Amino acid sequence: MSGDGGRGDGRGERGRYEGRDARGRERGGARLRGDRARTSQAPSQRRRAADPARTAAFDVLRDVDASDAYANLVLPPLLRERGIEGRDAAFATELAYGTLRLRGRYDAVLSRCSSRPLTETDPPVLDALRLGAHQLLGMRVPPHAAVSETVGLVRDRIGSGAGQFVNAVLRRVGERDLDTWLEELRASAPDETAALAATQSHPAWIVRALRESLVGNGLTADDLPALLEADNTAPRVTLVARPGLADPDEIAADTRGPRGRWAPTAVVLPGSDPAGVPGVGEGRVGVQDEGSQLVTLALAAADLGSPAPDVGERWLDLCAGPGGKAALLGALALERGATLVANEVAPHRSRLVERSVRAVRDVVEVRTGDGRELGANEPAAYDRVLLDAPCTGLGALRRRPESRWRRTPSDLQDLTGLQRELLASALDAVRPGGLVAYVTCSPHLAETRVVVDDVLRRRDDVERVDAAEAVRRVAGDAIPLSERLDVQLWPHVHGTDAMHLTLLRRR
Repeated sequence: MSGDGGRGDGRGERGRYEGRDARGRERGGARLRGDRARTSQAPSQRRRAADPARTAAFDVLRDVDASDAYANLVLPPLLRERGIEGRDAAFATELAYGTLRLRGRYDAVLSRCSSRPLTETDPPVLDALRLGAHQLLGMRVPPHAAVSETVGLVRDRIGSGAGQFVNAVLRRVGERDLDTWLEELRASAPDETAALAATQSHPAWIVRALRESLVGNGLTADDLPALLEADNTAPRVTLVARPGLADPDEIAADTRGPRGRWAPTAVVLPGSDPAGVPGVGEGRVGVQDEGSQLVTLALAAADLGSPAPDVGERWLDLCAGPGGKAALLGALALERGATLVANEVAPHRSRLVERSVRAVRDVVEVRTGDGRELGANEPAAYDRVLLDAPCTGLGALRRRPESRWRRTPSDLQDLTGLQRELLASALDAVRPGGLVAYVTCSPHLAETRVVVDDVLRRRDDVERVDAAEAVRRVAGDAIPLSERLDVQLWPHVHGTDAMHLTLLRRR
């Protein structure tokens, strides 16, 4: 796949390397830059072709960089298309996702091993260096294989000159083990935030935001290293057995996976491919983080302030795409004689919702529309409203490893403004006595408590409901929660994404 504006083969910048061979590939680039280190292999032994798993991981990184793609959406179809299965598929998955998660750590190491700044390194070459660094410092790949296979990839996809440069840099990386590199990064950092940013591979602004959120939610700054480490740990695939459609005990028996810790609908998949699990194809079973299941179930479990009409409750999922929570709400609605409107502003995401709720279409109406207008168009029309608000996604960094490198503090202004508008609309759409669940997959205080406080400051017809009590109804009293009315889940505490839940009742 091409990258960097169509220059994914490394040939776009004519001035980067001066010499070219007959095939248009660079030659002598390392010598021209002053990198005199040469490979120790004889020419006949130098690998020129890359293996399929490493090539797949490299192409994913290029697509993520060039097209703002998400690795979890790019890699699975790419593996199927190329017939990469079994151990090779697992290797490619860990190589791609692990490199994306730990990119900051590896860049800090690579900057100490390269003869020029990383900002002046061609993006495809830099991605290859990161792949090599992950093999050397983050995987059980023998050092000689990590270097030679990465150099082979570079020669095959970029050029021989770049291969010499990558060989020289990776050999320097391999001169020390991970613990030694981490100690050097810590020792050279100007402060604790910078040290954690480098060693735990998070942008400094995210490190600061997570520290503030931990303290603001009743934990301490001492939890921060464990939280960052959890963000860097690949999560297991969690299935949802949608109530009335699938039995979680049967799913657990079929997959030989354990039940979830908190949500009665959750089953942990021992492997990584849910396609063969009974019920997935029909929409009776889906893939959904246990925290996402928990906050959805809590909305359904909480008591309304006054009885619902005799015709049955009307529920609303205001921002339903891609449809996981809507499908779970739809299954619950089917059991309880309720109906659900699943609204989504983007047509392509509405189609994803339609696919997700296919097993409960009798009680779910999928709409495409602006959620900010729904409250004015249908005032006091719903008994329960779920607002899974668009957010920075800082609570799902372990699942979307590239997100940490895309988000910036400036994103918060636009997102929090949208969140306020959507929450105001949700409160208008719910009837007196009805409930609104404000949910974000972010623990950032600006996206959670500050948004809710700002909206409630402008209204006198809304009260907070004990969301912790609603969560305990679902998960049991053993779940550790702070002494607050709202709920913040954590990867390092609950083993879930960092989901936030505030429950509000219209008076």
